[in-house]
Amino acid sequence: MGRIPTICRDCATGQHSEEGSRCASCGSPRLLRHPELDELTIAHVDCDAFYAAVEKRDDPALRDVPVIIGGGTRGVVATACYIARTYGVRSAMPMFKALKACPHARVVRPNFEKYSAVGREVRQLMLELTPLVEPISIDEAFLDLTGTERVHHASAARTLVAFARRIEHEIGITVSVGLSYNKFLAKIASDQEKPRGFSILGRSNALDVISPRPVGILPGIGKQTEARLQRAGLNLVRDLRNRPPAELVRLLGRDGERLSRLARGEDARPVEPRRETKSVSAETTFNTDMARFEELEPILWRLCEKVSLRLKRSSLAGRSVVLKLKDRDFRLSTRTRSGLPATQLAKRLFEPARAMLREEADGTFYRLIGIGASDLCPAEEADRGDLADLHLAEEVKVEAAIDRIREKFGAAAVQKGLAFPFVTSGKASPAGAPAGSSRPSGRNLRNRDEAPG
Repeated sequence: MGRIPTICRDCATGQHSEEGSRCASCGSPRLLRHPELDELTIAHVDCDAFYAAVEKRDDPALRDVPVIIGGGTRGVVATACYIARTYGVRSAMPMFKALKACPHARVVRPNFEKYSAVGREVRQLMLELTPLVEPISIDEAFLDLTGTERVHHASAARTLVAFARRIEHEIGITVSVGLSYNKFLAKIASDQEKPRGFSILGRSNALDVISPRPVGILPGIGKQTEARLQRAGLNLVRDLRNRPPAELVRLLGRDGERLSRLARGEDARPVEPRRETKSVSAETTFNTDMARFEELEPILWRLCEKVSLRLKRSSLAGRSVVLKLKDRDFRLSTRTRSGLPATQLAKRLFEPARAMLREEADGTFYRLIGIGASDLCPAEEADRGDLADLHLAEEVKVEAAIDRIREKFGAAAVQKGLAFPFVTSGKASPAGAPAGSSRPSGRNLRNRDEAPG
């Protein structure tokens, strides 16, 4: 069989041995051993239970207890630590179900600004390995280390072992690494041994690993496609590989050919260092369901202000506005206004969003509302106006002035009257508000912000 390339993940000592279950230098059992260890260069790096890991790092009292990142009984789980996951808690689970499964969990409200800062630290260390880093989200990315052996004086695997140790020592969280010869298999590998995992899928073992897995592991397969495949007797990856590609094309159209290649372990997608931002959005979940337009309108305005600020900070503008609503039965609906003049202005985002909201406010009780800007373009194309739009220049100046004041004195320094919560009990409503309307206080909201992505 010959000697198999081996490296210790704790002391990074290189070994070439097929015997022994522990490192000869430090005694660690965490040996990485694979025939292709020094040949593979495509990696997927995923931070372990990222939000929860950051909170545990910053608060030692949380280290040995189940932690759920979320908020309110009406919200959903943003992430859960691995202790909480042993009780069945999962991301995107409604909070009331999570707390029923693990009632003694510590619930921590998410701090996305802090998580983004830590995510940038991790990303910077990735970029020190290779310029070919393709972010997938705040806490995961693909890396292509092809040709970096001369720079780091080590193979990709050995460089990544040192990288994972550096993340633990310098940032205080852990990552799981998958290494293979393409992106699909690297992603599968990174899920193999979480947390603190490092798995390798080479040409010698990849098909053996993916063949018995359900077809749902293939990227791009949703629940409907998976059900369609199952009805055709295609339950496992090996079932796809054993069917002629032409048969899969007849069943699924063009996507059948793609799935046939993936089932054979083939994926030609390159690691693309700059992943185009498709939308910028913000949303909030209510503690109590809301139905009236007058209740939802001020919340929509505040979300439009958030999206506007993010567009400006990202030097982007939107030409489409998307309204997102989720009712009390968790049914999600979206409405879009496209072909709009490119804008970064909260007021210009709010106008079409408000019109869509009025159409949807038909008595249905909603638990969540969100707003997004899509069909993005560079900021230079935004809010140019024309001779027929006499007010645009003034709107740009006003919002710029408000932004400067808020930058200096805080977000609450300047507020539009529409954003103020109020209730009426036989008293007069504030100017500009419909008589007899009732607007919710800030206590009725639980924010979940979404970064550009």
